Amino acid sequence: MSGPYAFRTQMDQMADSSENQHHTVVEDPLQTPVQFVPGVGARRAALLAKLGIKTALDLLLHVPHSVNDFTDMRPAARLEQDREQSVHGRVVDRDLRNLSKGRTLVGILLDCDGHFVRGTWFNQPWMLKKFRDDDHVVFSGKPKRASGRWEFSNPRIHWLSPEDEDSDIEHAVGVLPRYSLTDGIKMDEMRRMTKSVVDAFAAGVPDPLPEYYRTHHKLPHLPDALRWLHAPDSKKQFDTARHRVILDDLFEFQLGLALRRKLWGRDSKAWPTVVTAKIDARIRRLFEFRFTRGQDRTVKELAKDLAREQPMHRLLQADVGAGKTAIAVYAMLSAVAAGYQTVLMAPTEVLAAQHWQTFERLLCQSRVKRGFLVGGLPAAARRQLLSDIAAGDCQIVVGTQAVIQESVRFRNLALAVIDEQHRFGVRQRAAFGSVDDESKSTDTGDSPIKGAVAASPEQNFNRATDPDTIPALPQPRQPHVLVMTATPIPRSLCLTRFGDLDVSTIRELPPGRQKVVTSRVETAEQQARAWEFVRQQIAKGRQAFVVCPRVEGQSDDDEAAAETVFQSLQQTQLSGVTVDLLHGRMDRDVRHDIMDRFRNGEVDVLVSTTVIEVGVDVPNATIMLVQQAERFGLAQLHQLRGRICRGSFQGYCFLISDADTPEATERLRAMEDSSDGFKLAEKDAELRGPGDVLGTRQSGALPLRVANPIRDIVILQTARQMAHDLVRTGDFDSSEYRELKDIVLKRFADVLDLPRTG
Repeated sequence: MSGPYAFRTQMDQMADSSENQHHTVVEDPLQTPVQFVPGVGARRAALLAKLGIKTALDLLLHVPHSVNDFTDMRPAARLEQDREQSVHGRVVDRDLRNLSKGRTLVGILLDCDGHFVRGTWFNQPWMLKKFRDDDHVVFSGKPKRASGRWEFSNPRIHWLSPEDEDSDIEHAVGVLPRYSLTDGIKMDEMRRMTKSVVDAFAAGVPDPLPEYYRTHHKLPHLPDALRWLHAPDSKKQFDTARHRVILDDLFEFQLGLALRRKLWGRDSKAWPTVVTAKIDARIRRLFEFRFTRGQDRTVKELAKDLAREQPMHRLLQADVGAGKTAIAVYAMLSAVAAGYQTVLMAPTEVLAAQHWQTFERLLCQSRVKRGFLVGGLPAAARRQLLSDIAAGDCQIVVGTQAVIQESVRFRNLALAVIDEQHRFGVRQRAAFGSVDDESKSTDTGDSPIKGAVAASPEQNFNRATDPDTIPALPQPRQPHVLVMTATPIPRSLCLTRFGDLDVSTIRELPPGRQKVVTSRVETAEQQARAWEFVRQQIAKGRQAFVVCPRVEGQSDDDEAAAETVFQSLQQTQLSGVTVDLLHGRMDRDVRHDIMDRFRNGEVDVLVSTTVIEVGVDVPNATIMLVQQAERFGLAQLHQLRGRICRGSFQGYCFLISDADTPEATERLRAMEDSSDGFKLAEKDAELRGPGDVLGTRQSGALPLRVANPIRDIVILQTARQMAHDLVRTGDFDSSEYRELKDIVLKRFADVLDLPRTG
C-alpha cells in the first residue's frame, strides 16, 4: 500500500497508539497537533508553542539557521593549518586562567589516540562547567599549531553519546542542524523531534510545483528537501534544501502580490491624464524653486503612468527633505487640469494640515475648489464638503482616513495620493478603488455623468483662474494611486511590502540644503554643554525640539517622559526660556494651538513625543535633542532629525544616551556618521530585522513563515522574477498550478485583499 491512503492509515495508527486518548484525528495529517508527533508530548509541545510551532507542519518548517559540519573528521596527526576540519577525543584536562584586565582563558585538553589537542575560549569562563573529565567530544574549526600541539580557538563542539562512541564516529556525527531554541528545550532534543516529524510526516507533504517546473528551476522534490533540511548528508545538501523551503515561502508571497497587481489592471480602467508642455510649465511656475534631477525623473515617470488607461500603482520614496510633496502637488494639479478630482490622505491631522497649508499657499491666487476633510470637522461644514465632493465641485481634497469613509463619494476621482504609506495597511490603500466600484454599482440610467465627454486639459486647467463651467466627464473609473514615504525603504522590504507597486526614488536634496551636525551625548558634563549651546542658539533667535520616547514618567526623574522633561527644563537647564509641551493625548485644538505658536516663534523650545516625526515644517527650528535615543530605530531617528535644518540656518542634533550595548552603540554611531536615509534604512533593517513587512495592522505579524527578506534578499529576487513570469504568461491559471494557487489564496487572500474565486 502506498500514496495518501497509506499515509492517512499510518496517522490513524499513531492516533490509536497515542498515550493521550483525547487526540482528535484531523482531516489534514500535517495539521496534527505537535504534541502527538512521536517523541514530543504535551510538555514539549507547550515549549514549542513559544516558537510558534503548533502543528506537525510547523515543526517540519522550523528551518535550522545553520549546521555544524563534522564530516571532515581526521586523526590528530593529519590535521592541517587553517582548514575547516574536526577531531574527536577524550577530555583529560580542564583549566581556567585569569589574565590581565579581568580577562579569562578556558582550556580543554583532549586525548586523541595519544595525540593531544587543545580547545580554548577567551572571556567565556562558563565553558569550563560544560565539560567533565572523560567526556568524549568533537572539536571542529580551523586549528593552529601552538606550543608543539594543535589548538582550536572557540571550536564548535559536539558531545558524543555512548552509542556514538561504539559506532563509526564520522557517520554518527556528520552534519548537524542548529535550530533556534527556547528555554527548556536543548539542541539534541530539537534534533530528535525534527527527525521524528520527518520520519512520520515528510513523505506525505504534497509538492505543489509540477515536476517539469521543478526540473526547469533545479529544485528538489519538497519531501526530499524537508529530509535534507533536518537530516542532511552534507552541507551542500542542507543548503539546497534550505533554499527550496525559503524559496517556496517567498515565491508564494510574490505570487500573491503578482496576482493582486494583475487583478488591479485586468477589469478596471483609469482616466488617462495627459500632461502637455503647456500644463507642465504652468504647474512648475507655482513653485519658487527648480526641480532637482530626481524630481524631474519622477515627474516623467508619473506623467507616463497617468497618460495610460491602466491604473497607476506607484510608490514614491524620497529621503527627508528631498521634495516628494512637490511631486504630489504636480501630479494632483495634472489631474485637475484634465478636469478630474484628486485626494491626498495623510496618517495624522498634523501632516494633513501641513499638506493643506501647502496647497493653500500655492493656490492662493487660484479659484480651484479644495476641501480639508478630517474627523473633527463641524457637522454642517462636513455635510457641505461631502456634497461638493459628490457633485464634483471640490477638485482637491486633503485629509486623514476620513476621506475613505463610506459617506465620502467622489464624482470623478482620477488620482489618490497616500502619504507615509508605512502607517497605513494594505486595505486602506485599496479603499480608493472600492469607492468608484460602489459608484458604478449604484449608477442609474439618468446619472448626471452618464455618456459625458471630458474637456481638453488646457480648458480644465483654466478653471484654476476662471471656472465658469464644469466640463462633462466620462463614467467613473479606478483612480490612479500614488503612495509616498519619506522613510527610505531597504530594497528587500521594497520587494515585499511594496512588491505590487512600481517604484520611483528621489535621493538628491535641493541645492543649499545643509547637513545636520549630529553628536552623541553620553555624560552629565556633555549634557550640560549641550543645554548651554541650546541657550546660545535661542539667544540668536533659533528654536529647538526636545523629543522623548513616551508621555508619562515612571518616576519623578524619568528622562524618557515628555511631561517630566518639560517640568525639569522649565526649572533648571532652560529657566527663563519659553518652553511648551506637545503630545498625542492632548485635545486636537490644543495641539494645533501649540504648533501654531511654535511655528510663529512664540515658543522657543518644544518638548514632544514622536508626534512631530512627520508633517512639521518650522524653518527656524535648528536644534533637536533626543532623550534616550537608543530607544528609537535608525529610520525614526532620521525622520525626527529631518524636522530641523529646513531653512537657511545650520542644524544640530544631539542624541542623549548612556546605553552601552553593542547594538545601541552601532546604531547611534551610524546616525553620527551618515545623513543618507537609504544607507541608514539598510543598516536599521540589518540591526532590527524586517518587522511587519506588509504594514498591515490587521495581520499583526510577518506574513512569511520561514524567510527573512533581508537575509534572503537573493532568494527573494529570484522568487519575484519566477512569480511575475508565471502570472504574466498565464500559466498560473492552468490546472497544473491549482494546488499552488489554493495555497497562495489560503495564506494571503485576507492579507492582500485577493478574491478567493474567479
